[in-house]
Amino acid sequence: MAWVEAMAVKNLLLFLSLLVWINALTFCQGRQSWENNYPFIKEASTFSSSSASASSSGGGRKAYDYIIVGGGTAGCPLAATLSRNFSVLVLERGGVPFANFNVSHMKNFHISLADTSPESAAQTFISTDGVFNSRARVLGGGSCINAGFYTRASTSYVRRTGWDAKLVNDSYPWIEKQIVHQPNLVPWQRAVRDGLLEVGVSPFNGFTFDHLYGTKVGGTIFDEYGRRHTAAELLASANPEKLNVLVHATVQKIVFDTKGKKPRAVGVIFKDKQGNQHRAYISKRRGSEIIVSSGAIGSPQMLLLSGIGPKADLKKLNISVVLDNEFVGKGMSDNPLNTVFIPSNRPVEQSLIQIVGITKKGVYIEASSGFGQSQDSIQCHHGILSAEIGQLSTIPPKQRTREAIQAYTKSKKDLPHEAFMGGFILEKIANPISKGDLNLINTNVDDNPSVTFNYFSHPYDLQRCVDGIRMVEKLVSSKHFRNLTQFNKQTDEKLLNMSVNANLNLIPKHTNDTKSLEQFCYYNDDGQVHGSEDIERKTWKISWYMKFEAE
Repeated sequence: MAWVEAMAVKNLLLFLSLLVWINALTFCQGRQSWENNYPFIKEASTFSSSSASASSSGGGRKAYDYIIVGGGTAGCPLAATLSRNFSVLVLERGGVPFANFNVSHMKNFHISLADTSPESAAQTFISTDGVFNSRARVLGGGSCINAGFYTRASTSYVRRTGWDAKLVNDSYPWIEKQIVHQPNLVPWQRAVRDGLLEVGVSPFNGFTFDHLYGTKVGGTIFDEYGRRHTAAELLASANPEKLNVLVHATVQKIVFDTKGKKPRAVGVIFKDKQGNQHRAYISKRRGSEIIVSSGAIGSPQMLLLSGIGPKADLKKLNISVVLDNEFVGKGMSDNPLNTVFIPSNRPVEQSLIQIVGITKKGVYIEASSGFGQSQDSIQCHHGILSAEIGQLSTIPPKQRTREAIQAYTKSKKDLPHEAFMGGFILEKIANPISKGDLNLINTNVDDNPSVTFNYFSHPYDLQRCVDGIRMVEKLVSSKHFRNLTQFNKQTDEKLLNMSVNANLNLIPKHTNDTKSLEQFCYYNDDGQVHGSEDIERKTWKISWYMKFEAE
């Protein structure tokens, strides 16, 4: 008997060793694969100012025609196209997305956003309004952490920005052929599509990339196997002989030559993962540039750290003024988004954004379903983003201590998978009129700046939110949606209250917020805001997740 037990233990150990070896082999193969496909991506610690791939600028140092600060959804395609004719250096503060399972697989979408570790692809921060957000911190930018919905810009947007409409339209297929897919609609998304048409968000425009009023099926960067394809993959179109991409390269400031009549950007100072500093310079070729594409938060932060911004603000932090510009950091806005959780008495297949209803008032109705098929999505440590259990909504903001968070995290372990059956209707306000500003807290580039968005400070934004919530109420009551969810006990008000109780932000609120849809949109009873802890992801005014005991 002892011999049998010994053999069983031996076989078990052999199996576990084999499993570890297979997982390690799979990871190594995945790493080797992306390194073969992207040989120009290197760690910042390997950087040498005498890189043979750059053109000389004189003085014995090498330089680049273009230095791109930030390898996100703008930086990656820019680098790929510019490298066809010029030498390009891309500096990205995060790592690569290719071997990151939480980025690559849709079932782990929530884990990536909830990861608050220094290596996370998403850097969490809270605006002074009290709303949680995430900044991308990975090559590929927001396309690595968002819900993956793809659509073309509206013609009016292209016209307002002054872009060449023909050039814009010619550029779309280049992206779409490489990373965009047609989604396979799950039942939840089909019910939203039919419900939107039933309540009058028409016509139905079918599957299209174009931005059209009515209801449509948009593109997705998730393929049929649930694998995410990010902007980083656009680098495969680059000229590998002229492109250098450095990851874990955190740019600290832009270097200027101030000897002439006007300051001229000539290089950047950046640090690698070990904290060692490096310098990179642009060539003296006419037209060489440093392009700052660090996102809506990172770009103004970089300009301010480099001495470009309001003179008075820069002097407060002892930053040498290169250019006094009062507009840097001003006019900040974020699209407010409210969600309503809709429970179901049967399992719901996971989906992210596939359908959108677009109204002429700039209200978008979207949907997602299912929490994730992985148990890790529920059981993992979500820290302060543990929204599944109400996100401390019953505890006043100033009492939301680390101990309270740990207690909620522990209680989450007992939640059954059935608690997450159902989905969400999302109501978003596009192009808000409400504006805020961004200011530096300190001179550490790793820290988030202070950002205020002033959500719903303009009455028209608030009215559009109310109109959107009313549309959501009609959608939830539609025949197609009720046939899917098969519930009839919850009234509209109860559904809204369920979402209110799962509030993710730190804005103080009344317990009867849904008595007024204005209060539901804007949780602020006294104008006071709380929370200043450490966007490309949109604002979650209400938690995505909540505890629901299935009937």
